[in-house]
Amino acid sequence: MKPVIYGLSGLSLTADERAFFRDADPCGYIFFKRNVATRDQLRALTSELRALSGRDDVPILIDQEGGRVARMGPPEWPASPAGPAFDALYDVAPMSAIEAARANAQAVGLMLAEVGINVDCWPLLDVSQPDTTPAIATRAYGHEPMRVAAMGRAIMEGLRQAGIVGVVKHMPGHGRAVVDTHYLLPTVTASEAELEIDLEPFRALNTAPMGMTSHIIFQAWDPDRPATLSPIIINDVIRDRIGFDGLLMTDDIDMKALSGTAGEKAAGALAAGCDVVLDCWGRMDEMVEIASLIGDMPPVSRDRLDRAMATISGSTPQGDIADFIAKRDSLLAQV
Repeated sequence: MKPVIYGLSGLSLTADERAFFRDADPCGYIFFKRNVATRDQLRALTSELRALSGRDDVPILIDQEGGRVARMGPPEWPASPAGPAFDALYDVAPMSAIEAARANAQAVGLMLAEVGINVDCWPLLDVSQPDTTPAIATRAYGHEPMRVAAMGRAIMEGLRQAGIVGVVKHMPGHGRAVVDTHYLLPTVTASEAELEIDLEPFRALNTAPMGMTSHIIFQAWDPDRPATLSPIIINDVIRDRIGFDGLLMTDDIDMKALSGTAGEKAAGALAAGCDVVLDCWGRMDEMVEIASLIGDMPPVSRDRLDRAMATISGSTPQGDIADFIAKRDSLLAQV
């Protein structure tokens, strides 16, 4: 098995994708809007990916946070609010905000489970700052670390109750970035003492089954390499100081914050200590290059993968999506 999660080009597998995936045996797959149309189409696609991999628990990921980051949406699926809506409720009713976040996550999780998706790249545990890039600020759950952690924990619980593995992101924190890593490489100049604020939510949820890195340079830790490519940050900060021993995946390796070819970036991230590379765009030439430059998943990473997927093994999602949405909306109406 290759330690890479690949994207797909369209609504169904092409013959070339089917042959390549069968040969490369990637760790898992990730969906974007180009892969999503209807419930029946998604069920067929997830079923084919499971059959192709020969693994019932093959990770099939999506970014379904709510707000601007939602690959599944109306009219086929209900929309859900982003982090700031829950942050605003927390200002007036903290427990209501936590319950609303849990109900929202359970609704989202049930929506994913019914089409065969089993991993959601959510929640964000990034702590907002006054100048946080809108790419994060429009999605984040606040500027207080323990508030972010409390709602992040509720999201993880709601997803798990629906049979979905959550992915905490973006380790070791994206809140101090003032530019969007899709296009530029941010450099954070905060001191180690100041960065303790960013680490707190991740430390509070350090038993999460999966986590995702950030493509950011933190001068206090490694002035030369972004977190995704830094063995110092991955080993000393994420593994040791945060205490995270779950499956660590990169953010999308294709983002412009990183330089080099897709294969070079993938190999660099794995050499730095990431367990899995996330390559989202379904470009065959890039996928082939990555597969040619990386080895098989090492036992320690395979163990982390197996432990992560075991957290939902045998789970039977229960409840009604509409009921959880109604509960969420009634709580959010307090604002």
